[in-house]
Amino acid sequence: MEQLKTIGRELAMGSQGGLGQSKEFLDLIKSIGEARSKAEEDHIVLTEIDTLKRRIIEPDIPKRKMKEYIIRLLYIEMLGHDASFGYIHAVKMTHDDTLFLKRTGYLAVTLFLNEDHDLIILIVNTIQKDLKSDNYLVVSAALNAVCRLINEETIPAVLPQIVHLLGHPKEAVRKKAIMALHRFYHKSPSSVSHLLSNFRKRLCDNDPGVMGATLCPLFDLILNDATSYKDLVVTFVSILKQVAERRLPKSYDYHQMPAPFIQNIGNAKIAGKCKTLIMQAAIKLLKILALLGSGDKKASEHMYTVISDIIRKCDSLSNIGNGILYECICCISSIHPSPKLLEASADVISKFLKSDCHNLKYMGIDGLGRLIKISPDIAEQHQLAVIDCLEDPDDTLKRKTFELLYKMTKSSNVEVIVDRMIDYMININDNHYKTDIASRCVELAEQFAPSNKWFIQTMNKVFEHAGDLVNIKVAHNLMRLIAEGFGEDDDTADSQLRSSAVDSYLRIIGDPKLPSVICWVLGEYGTADRKYSASYITGKLCDVAEAYSNDETVKAYAVTAIMKVYAFEMTAKRKVDMLPECESLVEGLLASHSTDLQQRACELQAVIALDVQAVDNILPIDACCEDIEIDKDLSFLNSHIEQAIERGAQPYISENDRTGMININNLRDQYHNEPLRFEAYELPKPSKIPSSTDLVLVPEPSYAREMHRASSAPSVSDTSSPELKLRLDGVQKKWGHPTYSSSTPSVSNQKSANGVIQVDEGSHVNSKPRDDSKRSQVGISPEKQKLAASLFGGSSSTPHHKRSSSSGHKAPPRSRPGATGSTSEKVAEKKLIQPPPPDLLDLGEPTSISVAPPTIDPFKQLEGLIDSNQVSSSGQTMGAALI
Repeated sequence: MEQLKTIGRELAMGSQGGLGQSKEFLDLIKSIGEARSKAEEDHIVLTEIDTLKRRIIEPDIPKRKMKEYIIRLLYIEMLGHDASFGYIHAVKMTHDDTLFLKRTGYLAVTLFLNEDHDLIILIVNTIQKDLKSDNYLVVSAALNAVCRLINEETIPAVLPQIVHLLGHPKEAVRKKAIMALHRFYHKSPSSVSHLLSNFRKRLCDNDPGVMGATLCPLFDLILNDATSYKDLVVTFVSILKQVAERRLPKSYDYHQMPAPFIQNIGNAKIAGKCKTLIMQAAIKLLKILALLGSGDKKASEHMYTVISDIIRKCDSLSNIGNGILYECICCISSIHPSPKLLEASADVISKFLKSDCHNLKYMGIDGLGRLIKISPDIAEQHQLAVIDCLEDPDDTLKRKTFELLYKMTKSSNVEVIVDRMIDYMININDNHYKTDIASRCVELAEQFAPSNKWFIQTMNKVFEHAGDLVNIKVAHNLMRLIAEGFGEDDDTADSQLRSSAVDSYLRIIGDPKLPSVICWVLGEYGTADRKYSASYITGKLCDVAEAYSNDETVKAYAVTAIMKVYAFEMTAKRKVDMLPECESLVEGLLASHSTDLQQRACELQAVIALDVQAVDNILPIDACCEDIEIDKDLSFLNSHIEQAIERGAQPYISENDRTGMININNLRDQYHNEPLRFEAYELPKPSKIPSSTDLVLVPEPSYAREMHRASSAPSVSDTSSPELKLRLDGVQKKWGHPTYSSSTPSVSNQKSANGVIQVDEGSHVNSKPRDDSKRSQVGISPEKQKLAASLFGGSSSTPHHKRSSSSGHKAPPRSRPGATGSTSEKVAEKKLIQPPPPDLLDLGEPTSISVAPPTIDPFKQLEGLIDSNQVSSSGQTMGAALI
């Protein structure tokens, strides 16, 4: 009762002053409506944006005022401007407990946001709470938001509540829950695959609106897999029968038609109730029955009676009645054919075609096109009506009629239909539809051509007016047909056919639409009947090549055609004089970047230089249709192969033998001289601790890291000897100028074993790699460093090594004890002045060092304590200590 009182008060307030809005808001709407230009409208909206940006952030804004601001933001968005600064306030309004404000917030966010917006995560929790509300209006508002905003990732968060709402006492909530599951099926079919049985259950709901909402997801499911829903044919027929017999409430009638729409709570008012027309029940049921009855005689027999009743009872004076009749025709054309239903459909189509309404004529032409697939004789009854539609000024109706003629074409009427289609194609400017008409003309001509001559003439017309829109395969088929002729032994007829083709192509060569066909025909048959000279034909071919100077394919066709013309002239023992334009064309092709064009030009020059007998063997006259014998085994190479094997060549292994090999080592053992190795390289063995007292790491990071951990781990003897400390005298500093101990004798001997470099004491040569690396780093210019920083997000002066990357920063708690690079120069110099402690290991950067002889040899103290197992265990201990 309190909710009803609240709604009453809100409606009463809404009836005052324009739905309770301020005068400022009403003036805004009025000014936008009276704007005379887009610029004036944009000025008004931008001014409003500035005003809202200031006011919407003010503290303690009344809720009703905030609601008005959100509505004004909706107007800004609808007019194409950005109102993203107020999105968060719309999200906050969905959290309000007041029904009026909550519904306004949900309306705003569904219009403002999309399913991938970042603010969606802030609404999911509110939606979950509202779906559990006792107020069905709140639940309905939340379901509206679910259908618009929930994406694939957030479906599991609300899916249990949606399934629970399928049993809600309010039919409006059940309908919206069905719609939400339908959307989930579109977004992520796998997320609701286990809930498809719920659609079957809701099909038997007591409320016709819920049943109608269920038809939509069931239609999609049947469209994907009709076999799984064959058992529902009887149920669908029963529902359709109830609709036809007017068993549903009167509130579902529309223009005296029983339940053409299934209604749901929403936007429109019908019969005094707030309902939304979401689906035409009878039409949707007929579409479903058409899918289930396709190719199934048993299922179709259940439908015959109810479809016949609908056609008989349907009112053809209203648009909705004509719509249902049209859907009945579509259903009849899909299911197993019934003579009675086909006759009834023909009568309906006759009424449509005789109507003065273009819409009804359009439906009649479309329905006739569906029925002639089943019964071609039906079209003969409506010949005059079809001709009238073909001459109608309505272009849409004319195109639909051409589609019907395309389906009606056969050998007896192909000439008339194709001629009419070509005439229509010439007079239209729409290239998309012109392409469609041209492809249909070609298809009909190839399928129903009464003669080859008519086919060539028709193709010439198509190429003349839409040659650039025709598929290249059509050109190849045309060339093959011209070459084959009539397929009989009448050489005179074939010659006449080719001569007519040459004449027609020479006539349209000034503006060729498909130059490849023209070049091929002129090259093959341009001088065959001596009607045109070789100079004339080659000159025309040069003109084509010049006209398409940027098309390498056309130039290739042209130069090959010129070669054929000259070759045929030489075979006929006539003098060949190459035209100057042909010579310039060949010279240009010889310098072309295309190797194909260069090869064709070279072939032309080579053919002209040959004698008559050689040219006749290379390019015989009218031999383009002769079958070429292909020796797949290449038997003519057998003698060469035998000679090569006798000289020690390896025999050929067939592809089947190669693919059937399981062990590749068998092939290697069979051919000992095989230069390639097939096995992988051996993995390097782990390094051992050498007996030398001076160790320096090699640059490999993996070995250096392992040796560092193994060597720097404290052992039993180390922990028991507090006087053993890291010795830093004589160690080269990480930064600054290198410093060495002056007391070290020089020895120029350096050895490496198992990844560890042994350096004899006092080597000055060993410091050179370090100096080179330092010079290479210092030599990088600032411009390169800035470029590297802009491209890779970091300075190029710092080497990308893990061991050195942390050396220039303050050492973290897990830094290595032996990493000297983490100290500054002052600390390093201070340590050099202190009395030298016993020297252990320096496992920092791989640098060349020279150290003084230690007073205490740490390796002698560790003898007998470190073995291979202890090295690994000490490395683990050291790692644990560092962590």
